[in-house]
Amino acid sequence: MGMKDQFQDKSEQWQQQAKQKAQEGREQAQRGRQGQGQGPDRPGQNPERKGQGPDRDRMRDEESERLRREEQERLDPDFDM
Repeated sequence: MGMKDQFQDKSEQWQQQAKQKAQEGREQAQRGRQGQGQGPDRPGQNPERKGQGPDRDRMRDEESERLRREEQERLDPDFDM
């Protein structure tokens, strides 16, 4: 297996992991919205979800996209030579 194949495989692994984490975050957010207003906490206050939400998911998606682009740029041959 060549170096390019190794980098490509690693890039694909990172992309898959990013997709899985994003999906887990969406599922956790969905569960959090369904459980709001229940239990001893005040409605809308879920201590497990502090610092999470759509903005955090968006930031995570942007970060994974940025990493994917950087990895792709490293793998692409430089045609300007």
